[in-house]
Amino acid sequence: MFSIVIPIFNEGKNITLLIKEIIYHLKNYNDYEIIIVNDSSTDNTISLLRELKEKNIIIINNEINKGQSYSIHKGIAKAKNNIIITIDGDGQNDPKDIPKLLDKYNSNEHIKLVGGIRTKRKDNLLKIISSKVANFIRSKILNDDCDDTGCSLKAFDKNIFLDFPYFNGIHRFLPALFKGYGFKTYFVNVNHRNRMYGKSKYGTLDRLFKGIFDIFKVKQILKNKRSL
Repeated sequence: MFSIVIPIFNEGKNITLLIKEIIYHLKNYNDYEIIIVNDSSTDNTISLLRELKEKNIIIINNEINKGQSYSIHKGIAKAKNNIIITIDGDGQNDPKDIPKLLDKYNSNEHIKLVGGIRTKRKDNLLKIISSKVANFIRSKILNDDCDDTGCSLKAFDKNIFLDFPYFNGIHRFLPALFKGYGFKTYFVNVNHRNRMYGKSKYGTLDRLFKGIFDIFKVKQILKNKRSL
């Protein structure tokens, strides 16, 4: 039993195909739900979501745009299962990799997070370079054993996640938080695909500088945890 949480903003041209792919690649699984958190989209996303007929799909609408972290946190809080799968709504993460993450997560009761590592990024050069810079700085400071913390495709424990202090950007630091709280993590290589429609909703350089600032926020969270 697991819950898939998908935050989306103006992904009307991507979300229907993504849902079909998820259902196809999970045809051997019976008890799971898909939670789609629509972050106040301004395109036709909401009308397309209403056309989805699958019984295991739950749609949550944010009245105002609150961002990716808020949407992920809200979806996880509403999930009925303790195993959470997160995946981007733009189709760049490959649903075919979800069983791979689940198999590893379920293979060892001590593993509480399995993260994807995008070995062949399908992003523009600026985004790839800024990601590498942020990953290098983060890994040196937080020692989280993760080469690609920005990959949204992850499987992890819901209750542990909800125990972390919430902040905007938390979804990019889950490997550091899980490890810092004393839980075992593991990482697997996953596919990364070109975006078929639309463009990224997040500024590359803005995210880089905010991410560097958030590193020190996470470092303080972990320091406070160890002092308890």
